[in-house]
Amino acid sequence: MQQASSSARGPSMGLVFQIAGSSSQLLLETACLAQYSHDPDPSIAMAGQVGSQVKMRVGNNWLVANVRTMVLDRNEPSKIIAEIDFLGEGAEERLTGKIYGFRRGVTRYPTPGTDVYPVSSVEMNQIYAADERPNVQIGMVYPTRSTRAALYVDSMLGKHFALLGSTGTGKSTSAALILHRICDLAPQGHIVMVDPHGEYSAAFRSNGAIFDVNNLALPYWLMNFEEHCEVFVTSEGSDRTLDSDILAKCLLAARSKNRLAESTGRLTVDSPIPYLLSDLTNILQNEMGKLDKGTNSLPYMRLKTKIDEIKSDPRYSFMFSGMLVADTMQDFLAKIFRLPSEGKPISIIDVSAMPSDITSVVVSVLARLVFDYAIWARNEPQRPILLVCEEAHRYIPSSTTGNGQAVRKILERIAKEGRKYGVSLGLITQRPSDLAEGVLSQCGTIIAMRLNNDRDQAFVKAAMPEGARGFLDSIPALRNRECIICGEGVAVPIRVALDDLEEHRRPASSDPSFVTQWREMGGEQEILERTVTRWRNQGR
Repeated sequence: MQQASSSARGPSMGLVFQIAGSSSQLLLETACLAQYSHDPDPSIAMAGQVGSQVKMRVGNNWLVANVRTMVLDRNEPSKIIAEIDFLGEGAEERLTGKIYGFRRGVTRYPTPGTDVYPVSSVEMNQIYAADERPNVQIGMVYPTRSTRAALYVDSMLGKHFALLGSTGTGKSTSAALILHRICDLAPQGHIVMVDPHGEYSAAFRSNGAIFDVNNLALPYWLMNFEEHCEVFVTSEGSDRTLDSDILAKCLLAARSKNRLAESTGRLTVDSPIPYLLSDLTNILQNEMGKLDKGTNSLPYMRLKTKIDEIKSDPRYSFMFSGMLVADTMQDFLAKIFRLPSEGKPISIIDVSAMPSDITSVVVSVLARLVFDYAIWARNEPQRPILLVCEEAHRYIPSSTTGNGQAVRKILERIAKEGRKYGVSLGLITQRPSDLAEGVLSQCGTIIAMRLNNDRDQAFVKAAMPEGARGFLDSIPALRNRECIICGEGVAVPIRVALDDLEEHRRPASSDPSFVTQWREMGGEQEILERTVTRWRNQGR
């Protein structure tokens, strides 16, 4: 065991003890590990520890594995039994004995008794070096100080991605970092981001278009029938079915009054044809007038009252204003999807100031427009779109009852079918266990930051590919702005210390310092005055 090739740099750490397809075991020498721990190379100093990489020779190839667990051998305290997960293999360079041409997967397994060696930083560079595919570099591979971590953009976006992490782990800054890097790589891209807290406007002021209640101007007639029902139908149970049937009949009649309807061969309640809200209420009134004395007019009254209420409420004017009846569909799609992008490839949709009861409908309309555009533009030159959802557990909840089912259905559909049409989904959430089942497993790349909740950790483990399980055990121990990335977007699973983002590119999500701000005083009356004015005017 002591004869080491010049390539292995020093004596072997131990030997292969047991081989199994998914998880195998090593027998490591504690004295050797102690000797390596003083090495100036951080990768070799970490050799044999949980989360480190080790290598073993099989024929002319080097096999690389990740250490998952360690336990002291009870019979012989000078030895440690370590469980490993194989990552892949690379050829051996003749002169130096180093690894080159690393690739994922294993063709030949080692036999018990094979010597095990540490992996140096130079070899880590070879293993994790980005190939010629388009990629963005987002940080350093742990535990090296020089190996850059690369995300393959096409693979990551082609099969969706999820960014998970508890509050305060640097999730928003990491999302901004990844999106900035993608925007820098592809300044003519098309990214739509739903921002529920108004954090990202500050981060993308220079290279993004920012939309909120003041300038979104989302026409209400773009809603399909299901979304209309979520906004206008307030009743439950059998009454809801009755109200929905009446709304369908009257909505179709209102849409058919538009000139565009004449040139449309097959007009349905879902067709995005402009109509006047006043036409809809007049049709409801007329239908009510036709009723017999004994027939109940309550459903008509319920619908009419709700429509009038929304029409007159200034909080809903970004969507239900009388100014939005013109056919602006083409301009709206161009504005939101950045077609053309004009150097601003990302549109941030700030929904924080919208009334909470309509937010899910707004997200539903935007997501459905992305998907429908992709379907109807199939014969055109392709313009793939990335839809990023912050706080995704709000819109794709695991419960299948209650409000907000329209947005849940469309996002689930994008998760399942989006990649066929060139629509990519990016989910950002702190509660992966609250997401609808199956959505996380549709994400080809998972970027996991620290998760404090046991249930969330178990949920992420279930969604991760087999070879990355060893990395997952370190999720509770990750530092802020550290993450584990596995799946399609990376060559092999990696732990990454993310780059610092420039101050002007960061989201406005830093936590307040209570002690510092409680020491400040003065101007409270003016603060209250300005706040109350904004509050009353429903403006920010």
